[in-house]
Amino acid sequence: MGFKFNLYYTLQNNIFLTLFVGQNLVKLQEIDSTNSYLKKLLSNSKPLIEGTVIMAENQTEGRGQSDNKWLSESGKNLTLSIYLKPSFLSVNEQFELNKAISLGVTDCLAPLLGDNCCVKWPNDIYYHDKKLGGILIENTTKGYQLKDSVVGIGLNVNQKSFGELENRATSITKILHQDYDLQNLLMQLCQSIESRYLQLKAGKNDLLNQDYEKKLFRLNEQHSFEINQNLIQGIIRGVSPLGRLCLELDHKILELDLKEVKFKFEN
Repeated sequence: MGFKFNLYYTLQNNIFLTLFVGQNLVKLQEIDSTNSYLKKLLSNSKPLIEGTVIMAENQTEGRGQSDNKWLSESGKNLTLSIYLKPSFLSVNEQFELNKAISLGVTDCLAPLLGDNCCVKWPNDIYYHDKKLGGILIENTTKGYQLKDSVVGIGLNVNQKSFGELENRATSITKILHQDYDLQNLLMQLCQSIESRYLQLKAGKNDLLNQDYEKKLFRLNEQHSFEINQNLIQGIIRGVSPLGRLCLELDHKILELDLKEVKFKFEN
């Protein structure tokens, strides 16, 4: 696999007020996927520093969940990947990392956008009913424990048009009617993600679970879902420890994975 980039530099003594996330920052002008690039770095013999961030001005083949494409206008948004080593988590606990990262993103956005940002299970960031960002975490394991995690994050910041997705996507500039500095947002994002990650490492799962549930999109509301190509009415009651969506149907709770259920939206 070839990697295309026109500009490459590393900021080592940056002003990020973090312990490790973002202290090693690599900026690329153009790349196919920051996750793919970071995984290639991990495959090299030289160890990679935990908290390393790969940021791209233009990501040509950004990926979402289930191989969906993440489309982002060049130079307008945050497209990045963070390297973490959550070896303190077992394989069965890997969705706890998803919760911490999701909360880190919503924590970062709260001062700008208030309490209207939420987490659409399993890995999207929404503002009201429109997508503002997405998360893709790719883990490797060693035995029954996690070994390495590549955390891909895309946030719509200064992009004003989304083409066919205009009714389903939004950005910070569309919400606030002003552009926002990408470097400042990156710094705030690294700080908030590190804070939540350290909570996870300290075993504060109850706090993370409580906060995550508060941010869960459409929690305890009746909405339309598609299951087995059938349109049904259900109520989200939470997320299981293994990361499955807990959906109430006819007073019974079903635990569903990503391939088993789809959210339906009104046009």
